[in-house]
Amino acid sequence: MSNFVFPPAEIPSAAVRGTEARYAVRRIYCVGRNYADHAREMGADPTREPPFYFTKPATALTASGSTVPYPTETKNYHYEMELVIAIGAPVFKVTPEAAKAAIWGYAAGLDMTRRDLQATAKAGGKPWDTAKGFDQSAILTDIARVADVGLLEKGAITLAVNGVEKQRGDLADMIWSQAEIVSNLSHLFRLLPGDLIYTGTPAGVGAVVAGDVITGRIEGLGDIQLTIGQPE
Repeated sequence: MSNFVFPPAEIPSAAVRGTEARYAVRRIYCVGRNYADHAREMGADPTREPPFYFTKPATALTASGSTVPYPTETKNYHYEMELVIAIGAPVFKVTPEAAKAAIWGYAAGLDMTRRDLQATAKAGGKPWDTAKGFDQSAILTDIARVADVGLLEKGAITLAVNGVEKQRGDLADMIWSQAEIVSNLSHLFRLLPGDLIYTGTPAGVGAVVAGDVITGRIEGLGDIQLTIGQPE
């Protein structure tokens, strides 16, 4: 008999492409301003300074193909198209070369953002949680195993809204490489299987409204889709 006061919540998870397996998600890390053009459009200097991070709760995870309501308390709801790394081995204080071995899989992701709340938080020197960590803000495709697709270190990453292209970049344009990101994070946290890392977005982020359909693609990986529903 359980001693829990309330029944535990279901463990968030993502499908693994081509299998019946699920990847249980533990934590979601996000890299800020990891493409130079996006750093510039956000008013930042894209020089190679140490990367910085924010997090989303695993409960923000939402499958590609979903319809999500336009979120509360915002009038400037933005998309950010990203490559997502799925960690498959424990890593702690490792070199970039060693970090590569911990990359178990990839997915396409959307980091949905309440941009007006983020701007207010930035201006006041406050955390970004309300701007980044809200419900259904981490959209994710099935995870493709590195064993099947290889290490995706280059290739086009694009996003369109209602069929009109808004973002286009290349994975090779990242300021910090995947191995460098995993290595750097491993000096700040003990990374474990179940950890996802959203690796940053190219330039071209922008607002969407109810009724819009977002479609994205990463070369060698596949497509992602999200429909914006009416506010709740």
